[in-house]
Amino acid sequence: MTEAGGNVSNSLFCYEIHARDRRCSARTGTFVTTHGAVQTPAFMPVGTAATVKGLEVEQLHATGTQIVLANTYHLALRPGEGVVKSLGGLHRFMGWNGPILTDSGGFQLFSLAQMTKVDEQGAVFRSHIDGTLLHLSPEEAVRIQESLGSDIAMVLDHVVGLPNGNDVIRDAMERSIRWARRCRQAHTRGDQAQFAIVQGGLDSQMRAECAERLAELDFPGYAIGGLSVGESPHEMYRAIEDTVPSMPDGKPRYLMGVGRPVNLLEGIRRGVDIFDCVMPTRNGRNALAFTDEGTLRLRNLKHRLDDRPLDENCPCAACRRSRGYLRHLFIAGEMLGPILLSVHNITYYQRLMAEARSAIERKRFDEFSARKQAGWAAASNDGSESDS
Repeated sequence: MTEAGGNVSNSLFCYEIHARDRRCSARTGTFVTTHGAVQTPAFMPVGTAATVKGLEVEQLHATGTQIVLANTYHLALRPGEGVVKSLGGLHRFMGWNGPILTDSGGFQLFSLAQMTKVDEQGAVFRSHIDGTLLHLSPEEAVRIQESLGSDIAMVLDHVVGLPNGNDVIRDAMERSIRWARRCRQAHTRGDQAQFAIVQGGLDSQMRAECAERLAELDFPGYAIGGLSVGESPHEMYRAIEDTVPSMPDGKPRYLMGVGRPVNLLEGIRRGVDIFDCVMPTRNGRNALAFTDEGTLRLRNLKHRLDDRPLDENCPCAACRRSRGYLRHLFIAGEMLGPILLSVHNITYYQRLMAEARSAIERKRFDEFSARKQAGWAAASNDGSESDS
């Protein structure tokens, strides 16, 4: 039985599944939003403060990016959601005409735990910028995201680190469900979809229970939260396996904040549709490039006289230059280096997603994934630079 919630119809948003690879749980689909459709599996670059660091939107479009992520907490602090709203909303503000997802600020309950107090009403943050207090309740998280005008708004959830005690994880899970219900009731924008977030740590029963109880609230989409916060990859994959079967099959599934290339493929194999992570841009700013042959550390001396591109098959601007030139940019402290490596890494991630969609449609995802992972592993085993 579906529990009624909020004042908003979900009719503007739909998710259509196109293909499944029956040998695993991988699938392709289309999620329709107010600002366009997203082909899944999809990767969202992180634009925390209404910008993917260092990249203009035309560069971002050229990477094949369909949807970007921005952050409620950071935008509420600077410039303030009222400023964004007065300047035409988030899309006009940042010049991006495609879909945008905003995180609710729930992750900051974990990452800024030393400056945060959580109770049933919500969270009180002390700004990392100037120390002022920010009160973030479920209702306030909804209000801020509605002012920002994103296409997808995440409910406020309670994230705790791992490992942790069962009582702590149970308390956070139960609170996340109560907060999701409050977010559902506070939601008023018909052009904005709300996604719920499944918590439960590494406990399989709690994960399944949380997903089932949230499914009763009939959100347009569901996320797997509370991972990549201290657990091993094996534990993370097991938590995904414990969660996905209890999530609605006809709604998009979003794995929050997880983003090594191998993690993406393993998530897709287990039925995940959407991902986000700072890894391609953060590593790009630090001279690390992702390739099918593992990662390349461009500051290394061995690239000084290398006239090869990062990837001969990559169409990005960075791959029109040599590895030697890219290394020079970083050694010389030129800002073009981080820009080009960020472009390349996002392009690599988007190509990986496009190739994954094609493999699923051909019912060959496992073979595709094994081939990619074998290339990354070979690079690591022969003493090269890979850490992916």
